[in-house]
Amino acid sequence: MPELPEVETIKRALEKSILGKKITGVIVYEPRVIREPKKEAFIKGLQGVTIKNILRRGKLLILELSSGKSLAIHLKMTGQLVYPGNGKASRVSFKLSDGKTLDFNDQRLFGELRLIDNWHDLKFIQKLGPEPFALTPEEFKKRLAEKKTKIKPLLMDQNFISGIGNLYAAEVLFRARINPARPAASLSGKEKELLFKEIKNTLQEAIKYQGSSVDSYVKLNGQPGNYVKYHKVYDRQGKPCLVCKQSIQRIALGGRGTYFCPHCQPR
Repeated sequence: MPELPEVETIKRALEKSILGKKITGVIVYEPRVIREPKKEAFIKGLQGVTIKNILRRGKLLILELSSGKSLAIHLKMTGQLVYPGNGKASRVSFKLSDGKTLDFNDQRLFGELRLIDNWHDLKFIQKLGPEPFALTPEEFKKRLAEKKTKIKPLLMDQNFISGIGNLYAAEVLFRARINPARPAASLSGKEKELLFKEIKNTLQEAIKYQGSSVDSYVKLNGQPGNYVKYHKVYDRQGKPCLVCKQSIQRIALGGRGTYFCPHCQPR
């Protein structure tokens, strides 16, 4: 699933490519990705509106429109936004005033499109934890206090902190030299400070290289992101640790595959 760096990369590209343009038509190839309203109302509500602002909240993209409504886009597992699109893999295509189209692709149909009055009212948004870049070290340490949950599942909990998923949780914990199965409450003050620092550093670095194309993620232009070559542990099971040369291991934790170095991240 695209995480904060991938969604932020798409958001920035959308700002450069489609901001201020008018939606002149909507072609729906697969109505199941439209969660609200119904297909006909969705199309009608987007006809002739101008894209006034583009936001990201966690892993959610929000296009604020001249009608006062917003188009909320959640890519989920295999969603893609491609501009200019060609319609070949599109589930929904948005025709724009420049004569080009913005395609929403989604092979597994887990993605969600919503045309809504107020995106702040979404239950998902109301439960969402703070953005990593909006937190101070003191606030982060306070949120960790007395948390008995294992640290990796906690970092992936969108109600705790938004935007971090399986990939970047693994990368962040390796860089902070913290075992993913450690209870959050067991971290020392210095470990919490280092973890917070590495969350910001890792996410910023991943944004710089325009995200990680490990599954179906592509940038807005359809090309892969460049951050995979900088991964330290994710998807490197059996390969030597880039620090100590011991083998990277993979375990199941919280129902997800977790990569770590047992030497650099001891229990």
